[in-house]
Amino acid sequence: MTMTLDDVRSLAGAIRGEIAKAIVGQEAMVDMLLVALLSEGHVLLEGPPGTAKTFLANAFATALGLDFGRIQFTPDLLPGDILGSNLFNFQTSQFTLTRGPIFCDLLLADEINRTPPKTQAALLEAMQERRVTLDGETHLLPERFMVVATQNPIENQGVYPLPEAQLDRFLFKLLVPYPSEDEEARIVATFGQRAGPQRPADLGVMAVTNAAGLVAASGALAQVAVAEEITRYVVRLIRATRDHAELTVGASPRAAVLLAGAARARAALEGRAYVTPDDVKALAVPVLRHRLTLSPAAEIEGRDMETLVADLVEATEAPR
Repeated sequence: MTMTLDDVRSLAGAIRGEIAKAIVGQEAMVDMLLVALLSEGHVLLEGPPGTAKTFLANAFATALGLDFGRIQFTPDLLPGDILGSNLFNFQTSQFTLTRGPIFCDLLLADEINRTPPKTQAALLEAMQERRVTLDGETHLLPERFMVVATQNPIENQGVYPLPEAQLDRFLFKLLVPYPSEDEEARIVATFGQRAGPQRPADLGVMAVTNAAGLVAASGALAQVAVAEEITRYVVRLIRATRDHAELTVGASPRAAVLLAGAARARAALEGRAYVTPDDVKALAVPVLRHRLTLSPAAEIEGRDMETLVADLVEATEAPR
């Protein structure tokens, strides 16, 4: 099965339409999830409670026809609760693998920062290599495996900061905003009279593709050209973060690779066979905001990471 860029754009429109049946607003979040999906990246959603982060991930998986799994991260969660374990079967006198919830297409890691680093580390191999190792044996995850993690920015008690190695494996960190007044009125009108928990399928969300279709859509990115000037632009931007006086930790080479790949996906979603500097600029903040660390002096001055990255983009010469 092969797809053209027009096919990819049409598919993205159909996915947006299905998600809109359940999610009011959040169009920018959906677009970024689509970019991450096509470029095979993972997403970290940060926002206040009650802003539909979990429901958005569920609706996204439903529209894509993917197997959806959810893990509620808690302080007492163990790596085996995520990956599974080998249990001894007394009838066969052999160990049998009991698969954990990570064996799915789209995994929602809910409140990922509520579990200790030891348990968080259970996701590292899965996110990078799409596989897990149990008792020395490697088990492959689905080809379309994707992690959508959430965290609450308000609370700072009972949480564990995500280690840099794990943060670097997320393509995007997206800040989920509160809805506008009109959107909130629509939310209340839609859900205020419904009783009990809601599922996307109850609101008419249907699968418009499947894993094979998504593989073909990602394969269509090969039709998108990245000029040498664009590649150099991405590299200059990433390298500028390592020499910035207000940053103690800059972005890694992985960040450059992921930014270029995401720019190709954004171009494909717009039906273009080439990447422009605007693609890179539009994705720079969500790609970099969680990979950089402000210096103590910058923190004292109240510097904002989003503003700093925007200033870096503005200061880095873009190809014409």
